[in-house]
Amino acid sequence: MNLTHIKHTSPLKVLFVLLYPLLLACCTTAVAPEVEERNQTVPEGYFTNPIGEGADPWVIRKNDTYYFCSAGDGGLYVSQSEKLTEPGEKVLVWETPDTGWNKSNVWAPELHRFNGKWYIYYAAAKKGGGPFIHQRSGVLESEGDDPFGPYTDKGMLYTGDSINYAGSESKWAIDLTPLQLNGQLYAVWSGWKENATTDKTKQHLYMATMSNPWTISSNRVLLSSPEEPWETGGELDLNEGPQVLKHKDKVFLIYSTRESWLKEYRLGQLTLTDTLLNPMQPAHWKKEGPVFQGTDSVMGVGHCSFTTSPDGTEHWILYHAKKSAVPGWDRNIRAQEFTWTANGFPVFGTPVPAGVPLPVPSGQMEED
Repeated sequence: MNLTHIKHTSPLKVLFVLLYPLLLACCTTAVAPEVEERNQTVPEGYFTNPIGEGADPWVIRKNDTYYFCSAGDGGLYVSQSEKLTEPGEKVLVWETPDTGWNKSNVWAPELHRFNGKWYIYYAAAKKGGGPFIHQRSGVLESEGDDPFGPYTDKGMLYTGDSINYAGSESKWAIDLTPLQLNGQLYAVWSGWKENATTDKTKQHLYMATMSNPWTISSNRVLLSSPEEPWETGGELDLNEGPQVLKHKDKVFLIYSTRESWLKEYRLGQLTLTDTLLNPMQPAHWKKEGPVFQGTDSVMGVGHCSFTTSPDGTEHWILYHAKKSAVPGWDRNIRAQEFTWTANGFPVFGTPVPAGVPLPVPSGQMEED
């Protein structure tokens, strides 16, 4: 926990922060995976996880408002709230079409803002259900500076190896996210080396340049494959869900690895060794991990996004976790503060069990 704000907190909160490591150690071994005591009395100034249902949480902060983006029945949704730990009511901002490449299997949207407009990056398919062999990545653009739209469909993004050949097929791609660095925009995503007839296919991380927020302008480059011992050993080796994290003079890609439907799902980290180097060169990234993984009571942690507290003094991770050890995608969304080392690397710590009171983000106002 961040102890730099103790002088601004109540004596009760100070006591909690000081005793937090011992409390967490006890809860990690004593709380059953399915315990989510949402009906307990939570002290003022605290919250408990989970903060919502679903998976692949995305949050972006603008001024004093948090905007959350998610996929659901019929399309893509945006909600807003002044409280990071209390996402607002979801509003449908884009409906899936009746036909086309993106009519089904809408996954893991992200909401970004460039040049006074909002963009939603998402994955979708031309056919619903499995096998999930048709996933591709697309983008929507707002008509004005309003995250609730209306939005224009800018189409499928090219995620293949033959961008200079008209009509060349895009490759399987999900979890696309943009990276701005040194005046250049890049796309990073999870994809297959070749399109396949089975979804039991290894996933890798790729990068390409972008000429604008809706156009990929180069062939993809392979950044990362699941090769380390902590990335392999399960039913299917995956690298997916890359997220950009910047801090001071460093750039990180925090990504999910292992199988999303199993309790071993976890986070790995790619660090750009020098931000003046070309990020399209795989050798310029250093891999390490796992940097955030589950416990006996918080399982399958992964697919995160990052933001700051309302007063900007704390850094927070939103992630999803499985509700039980049973294989599948029954998950919920959680929030937790993380810190940094003295030389600027993230420290995500240990996921806190459901039902354990945590201090709300610094500067988050309570209801009168």
